[in-house]
Order: sequence, then C-alpha cells, then structure tokens
Amino acid sequence: MESIGKYRVISELGKGATATVYLCHDPDTDRQVAVKLIQFGLDSTAMSRRMRKLFQNEGMVSQRMDHPNIVRVFDAVVEENRAYLAMEYIKGFSLEDCIRIDKLLPMHRVIGIIFKCCMALDSAYRQGIIHRDIKPANIMVTEDDEPKIADFGLALNLSKNMDRDSTFIMGVGSPAYMSPEQIKGYQLNQKTDLYSLGVVLFQLLTGRLPFRAANQATLIYRIINTDAPKITALNPNLPEGLDPIIRKSLEKDLYSRYKNGAEFAKDLSTVRYQILDEDDTELDKRHFEILRKLEFFTEFENIELWEVLRVAVWRDVAPKVAIICEGENNRMFGLIVTGYAEVSTDGKALCRLGPGEVVGEVAFLHPTSDQRHASVVTLEPVLFLEINASALSLSSEELMERMRDGLMARLIKRMREVNKIAAAQGLPAVEPGTGSLSGSTRSRPAGGLDLELSPM
Repeated sequence: MESIGKYRVISELGKGATATVYLCHDPDTDRQVAVKLIQFGLDSTAMSRRMRKLFQNEGMVSQRMDHPNIVRVFDAVVEENRAYLAMEYIKGFSLEDCIRIDKLLPMHRVIGIIFKCCMALDSAYRQGIIHRDIKPANIMVTEDDEPKIADFGLALNLSKNMDRDSTFIMGVGSPAYMSPEQIKGYQLNQKTDLYSLGVVLFQLLTGRLPFRAANQATLIYRIINTDAPKITALNPNLPEGLDPIIRKSLEKDLYSRYKNGAEFAKDLSTVRYQILDEDDTELDKRHFEILRKLEFFTEFENIELWEVLRVAVWRDVAPKVAIICEGENNRMFGLIVTGYAEVSTDGKALCRLGPGEVVGEVAFLHPTSDQRHASVVTLEPVLFLEINASALSLSSEELMERMRDGLMARLIKRMREVNKIAAAQGLPAVEPGTGSLSGSTRSRPAGGLDLELSPM
C-alpha cells in the first residue's frame, strides 16, 4: 500500500483484530502521523455497521480532545468500504509492554504516569466524554515518559441523550478492566474510567490483575462481589500508603470511590514524594542473577524468578539472630542466600544449613500447620530471602506448582539424609528370611522413619 488518502505510507506500526496502524507522511504539514485504517465488509452486516459507528465516534470525540496526555486526532475520513484516522505519532511504547512481572517499570515512574492519566481523564470528563475502555494497551508513553491516552472509539458522549445516542453500547470495554457498574450495564460517569485506571495501576505495580479467573463468568462474579488483594501482600517492597489508594479506586460502591481524577492524583502525589527517584531496576537485576545461581531455582523459568522477587524481601541478618523461633505461629519461609544457620529443637542442635537451603517450608506446604517446632539461628552474617506464604498463594499457578515441586524435592532429600544418620546410630536390622515382597506395588522400606525433617 503506497498511500491512504493523502497520506503516504512509510511502514506498518501494528495490526489488531479490526484495524491496522501505519506510519505515514502528511504532505500538508510535512510531519509524520499515525494512520489507523479499518476495512469494512462489502455487505451491510451488523458488525460492519457497528464498526462504522464506533469509528465515527472515535473521530468525532478525539478531535474535540485537547490535552497534552491525550493522543491528538488531526483527520477522520469515512468512505464506503473503509475509514481512517490520522493521529499524533507517538514514538515510545504502550503500557501493555510493562505489565509482565519481569518488565515492570520503577515505582516512581508508574505513579507519575498514572497521575497524568488522572488529570487527562478529568479534562475529558469536563468536555462530556467518558473513555469506557481504559487499559494498558490504550495508554502510550513517549520517550519523555509522557502518557498519551488513545482509542476513544468506545467513548460515551455525555452531552447527548443516552437513550438516543448511537454510540452508547451496553457492555463495551475489556472485561478485566471494567467496573462493576459497567458490567451490570448501569448508567456510567467518570468514576468508571477511574476504576479502570485503578486496575491498570494495580497491574503495573504487581505484574498481575486484581481479579483473575479461568473463565469470564467467574471473572465477572469476582469483579462484582470480591475484594482485590492488598498490593503490599503481592509486593512487600511497595509503600503501605498505596494500599488505601488502590482500595478506594476499586471500590464497588460509587459513592466510596474517587469522585474525580484530581482527587485520585492528589493521593498519588502524597505517596510519590515518599519514594526516592532512584531506579531500582539495577538492584532487581542483581538480585535476579543471585537467585539464578542458587541450586533451588535451577528449574524455575525466568518469569517465575521475577515473580519470586516481587513477593520476597531481602534481609541482612546479624549473627545469633533467630530467623524462626520454636513455638511461634506464622507462615513465613525462605532461603539462606549467603552464610550459615543452625537448626535446633528443645535446646539441641540438629544440623547446619548453608547457601541455597530452605527453612520453614512446611508453612507453605501445610498451611494448617503453622506452629514452629524448631528454631533457626544464624551462626554468622546471613543474607536471607524471606517469602510470605500468604503473598505467594496469590501468585501465578505456574509459580505455585514450581515452588511446591522444589520444596518437596528438598524435603525428600533431607528425609533420606536423616534416615542415613538414624540408621548409622541405630540397632542392627532384622535379617530377612526367604520371603520377599519384591515386585509388589505396596512395598515399604524397612527401617523408614516418620520424622519431622525440616524447621517449621
């Protein structure tokens, strides 16, 4: 394709289910623009009619928007078999590139981006516009870290009578980011966009959505009826001040939610100035490389290691400090990264554990048994990777399975070692007679011990 209308095509930027975006040259202004092209069907099907109306709506609404954090639309053309928009070309990336656990942006950048999005949505609302499809893919970020909200195709024009407004389509939007009232088909206002922006903020900070499910029906039920987990449970390194902000943005009750973007932005700014501008990315990379070298994490995928980093806390522990105390109740466990610690029970030393060894894993493997039956005390300075079992339980199923497999393998290894020690100190074994259960599927090794082998 050489041109779209007056716009000369330079290259293809991206292709979606309904539209293709091209980098083009505008001869009238001598500048580069992004042109979104939609091809309609030759017949007058309901889908074609719907796409045409959505496109007309995007062109009409977007050309009204005048805000530095909203993508500008210069031209909108609807033809018989196609339509296209000429828009501001954003040289940068979409937030969809930053929602994986191993691709998260530094915290201060996330808060700064969402802050500006709050103000942009306020501006749109003052012009009578609700976006209705706020999600990471619809927020671009320039090379200067300026967010640009795009894709107003599903926008609702509040200045019109909604009963007669052809652009008002019930149930539009992306389900994972939709507010409870949007799912129910209720009348909408600005607060529905702020809810969706809260979901985006949650995902950018944790690498996961606040509500997840195997199917859409269950997802919708959870959005309407359940509360999102605390983000500090998913990532203990986040400041606690973010929890009430996320909770207020995701309130089911409209009257309890942020009333406007300015109020949302004000709370974000309070937390923003509590955060150092230092980029934590390099520290995360160093921690990642440390974990990658530990034997315990050999079978973990990179994405799973990054997820571990999000739910873990690195602790520098002085000598003769109890990491775990006999008799206490909690569900924490972790790994000794460097240094050595001693395991004891009833004041008697059991063993020493060094780099790569796990302690307290029963808290994760058997959540109903959270009382500790042994103590773990450092013998020298120890770098300890502390993992909260409750936070881990909210992680991906892949990580949960990988962690269980790793902990069970380590537990079995310890069982064999303890049995060897016990056998060396035990009485001579009974000599077998002529009989044998060889080949039986229910055989049991003689002398097997039912021992608690790891600190709990």
